[in-house]
Order: sequence, then structure tokens, then C-alpha cells
Amino acid sequence: MTPATKALDKARISYSLHRYEHDPRAESYGGEAANKLGLNPAQVFKTLLASTETGELLVAVVPVNGQLDLKLLAKAAGVRKVSMADPAAAQRSTGYLVGGISPLGQKKALRTFIDDSARQWPQIHISAGRRGLEVALAADDLASQTRASFAPIGRPD
Repeated sequence: MTPATKALDKARISYSLHRYEHDPRAESYGGEAANKLGLNPAQVFKTLLASTETGELLVAVVPVNGQLDLKLLAKAAGVRKVSMADPAAAQRSTGYLVGGISPLGQKKALRTFIDDSARQWPQIHISAGRRGLEVALAADDLASQTRASFAPIGRPD
């Protein structure tokens, strides 16, 4: 059990857990999850934190086979500029370690944005809050639990 799965259980959201043996030498946590679980990388989403010019932290959920477009995230958030958040600040704010940050069950509720490509899948895979543990759920369920907005914030690699 992680804070992410506890939040889903409490909300009675349907999900499935998927475990794999995490390799500490993996270059991409999300890519490793897609590869080891035999999933389409466009259906596996990574959780990234960005910081606005005022220091507000934002959560961005984008496919692992692409990148976060900081300009599009800023536009979606209604701010002038965002940059990637300091990993230590991300860990402090979420309560999760980098590589296992889930958009669910974070210590602080942050504004969250999910790339609108998530809506094309019956389920997406996100970190369940630990390296080597993924959760599959409907994108709309993720959005309702995180009070997220869908926006075109990702771009292909």
C-alpha cells in the first residue's frame, strides 16, 4: 500500500496494480515500466513537477514516450513561465521519491494537468508511488481524484 493506492481505495476507484523489478541503472523510470510490463509507451504516463515564476509547484502528467512542453504547461496554468522543479522540492512536496512520484496521494494538493492524449485510452498507467509499482486506471478517474485539468501539455520525443 502506498498513499496513492490508499487514496484510490478510499475513493472506491477501480484500478489494477502492476509490479516489476526496478533496475537502479535504468535511464528512464517510465520507459523501464513500459518495457518491463510490455505496455505501449504512449499509454504509460510520467509525473513531473514544474515551478512557476512565483514558485508555485505544478504537477504535469505526460506520456513517457514524449516530453513536457513547458510553454504549453504555462499556458494551461495561466502563468507566464514555468521551469522544471528542483527534485528535492518535488520530493518534499509530494512525499515521494523521484522515479516513484505519483499524482495521487501527494502530501500537498497541487494544481495538476494531464496531457489530453490520456483520454484516448480506456486506461493509463501511472506510478503507484514507488519505483517498480504502476497503477492502471481511467484517465477521468485520475482527473477527478487530483482535480486535474486536461490540456495539450506534451510533445513527441
